[in-house]
Amino acid sequence: MSNEQRRQLNQAIVAEFRANAGVVGGQFANIPLLLLTTTGARTGAAFTWPLAYQRDGDRVVVFAANGGRENRPGWYHNLVAHPETIVEFGNESWPVIASVAEGAERQQLWERQLVVAPFLADFQAKVSWEIPVVILTRSNGTS
Repeated sequence: MSNEQRRQLNQAIVAEFRANAGVVGGQFANIPLLLLTTTGARTGAAFTWPLAYQRDGDRVVVFAANGGRENRPGWYHNLVAHPETIVEFGNESWPVIASVAEGAERQQLWERQLVVAPFLADFQAKVSWEIPVVILTRSNGTS
């Protein structure tokens, strides 16, 4: 799939998510999705990405696997540059601060996700870098 095709697919998923209070069909039916809006690291423009996630208590965890492609996803680079951002769940949105899990915490979150998404191991095998595990913690402010 080309970058343009992925961009168009993401736009369609975002539109469906917002039109149906977070429910989408197709290949993402029955997968918990959130929308993550980031600020572009280079451009400063807002970008919204549909992402699968796991809950970890009050936190939300996402995985910057990029489908096993050779580069980390754009949203990851944006979060490193601008960690204060917004997530949407269904009809709700709230501000979060992103941080990258490391060490034992990263390993625990990664292994827990492999139970429900074993394909992540295949993505990891395709790349030379460790797939980042990103924690989104609810904050009191907005970016």
